[in-house]
Amino acid sequence: METLFAKTKDRMEKCLDSLDRDFQTIRAGRANPKILNNITVEYYGTPTPLNQLAGISVPEPRLLTIQPYDASILRDIEKAINKADIGINPQNDGKVIRLTFPQLTEEHRKTLVKDVAKRSEEAKVAIRNVRRDSMDDLKKMKKNNEITEDDQKDGEKKLQDITDKYIKQVDEMAKKKEDEVLSI
Repeated sequence: METLFAKTKDRMEKCLDSLDRDFQTIRAGRANPKILNNITVEYYGTPTPLNQLAGISVPEPRLLTIQPYDASILRDIEKAINKADIGINPQNDGKVIRLTFPQLTEEHRKTLVKDVAKRSEEAKVAIRNVRRDSMDDLKKMKKNNEITEDDQKDGEKKLQDITDKYIKQVDEMAKKKEDEVLSI
């Protein structure tokens, strides 16, 4: 039964990781290098992550600079950023690419908060689905006489406790992201 709990925790942890990656793609008005994590650039015929081809820095709160290690790929990086459609136009000065993050309007912030709420609710649903699968496994174990009815009840309570812990973490992550989006 302990392997069931470990498997459940592992799957719920993956739900949190997925939510964290989702939240990283939400622009909060501040320059965040993580917004470039999913961008790949064609480099000598191989799709390569941008962060392996260039130094990315945040010299000001609303400015990202991208300094390629190989100046010949500057145009390719610029094309990849445009293709990724992150909502920011890159400015290329021949040596460095600059991404200037615009100030968010109040309306856009509210839309982003709704998006945060939607994504956190999806994560909660995913966590509850993991719980349901684990509960089904417990029922099968009981049906196959691998555990007693008391063990099943104890297991269900422990699964609920695990689920509550992860749901609380989702709420905390969502609150933190909402605060980040709403801060000016």
